[in-house]
Amino acid sequence: MHWTELSADELEYQFNPQHSVADFQSFQVHRSAVSRVCRETMTAHLDVAYGPGALHKVDIFPAGEGAPVHMFFHGGYWRTQDKANFAFIARDLVPRGITLVVVNYDLCPAVTLDAVSASAREAVAWCHGHIAAYGGDPQRISLSGNSAGAHLCSIALATDWRARGLPGDLVKGTVMISGIFDPAPARLISVNAELSLSEETVRANDTERLPPQTEALNYVFAGGREPWAWVDQSFRYSAHLRRHGQDPEVHVLPGYHHFNIMDQYLEPASPIARAVQAVCAL
Repeated sequence: MHWTELSADELEYQFNPQHSVADFQSFQVHRSAVSRVCRETMTAHLDVAYGPGALHKVDIFPAGEGAPVHMFFHGGYWRTQDKANFAFIARDLVPRGITLVVVNYDLCPAVTLDAVSASAREAVAWCHGHIAAYGGDPQRISLSGNSAGAHLCSIALATDWRARGLPGDLVKGTVMISGIFDPAPARLISVNAELSLSEETVRANDTERLPPQTEALNYVFAGGREPWAWVDQSFRYSAHLRRHGQDPEVHVLPGYHHFNIMDQYLEPASPIARAVQAVCAL
């Protein structure tokens, strides 16, 4: 069955993660505590501006001169969340010699999804141009993100960086977790009250159809306890990359849903943690 055949209630269940996980907010509590400790005790440059917007800010956790750089884009269906809640990723990455850049970006409904994607591109471009001032190696930038953040990683892969005067291989690798790559289903569920997606905006941001412009090492993850239509987006997007000559690794992780899958960043031997280490080693 294709998602277009689903009823309104089923669409909401399949494509609104808050409807498929009971007490979803509880799964962020322990990570938020780790994030607070990281922001308070680790060396960090907080709220560094990469653009003129109020949300055009990054938090940088440096790992030393010449360190590879990993950028993280948070989820929240392009309309919620904040970088401060994801500082926990620094706990294990920085001691491994990896500089972490946690990104905020424009959010709906203040802007359109087009502007959200544009701000993510701006953050990546800024990082390439400025991260050396914080010790990072601008030639070794990788990305990861969850949910809407995974979509923004895929936007970066679909960006012609050469046309922007930047290296075509600016992004060396990505780890995309529980991503939504085709925004079309979101037009039909409650989140669209804030997203206000048009057909034109959906087409412009549908990375299941935008050809990748960057040859990178890509990992795509989904949780085995996520609704089937959500997981299917990861397989469809991976197939799209393969049709364009890429060879992504695709993993469905048993026992994980949309909200606890991020715990894998705090488990150094987990599949997601190992994937992040792999793209940072390029």
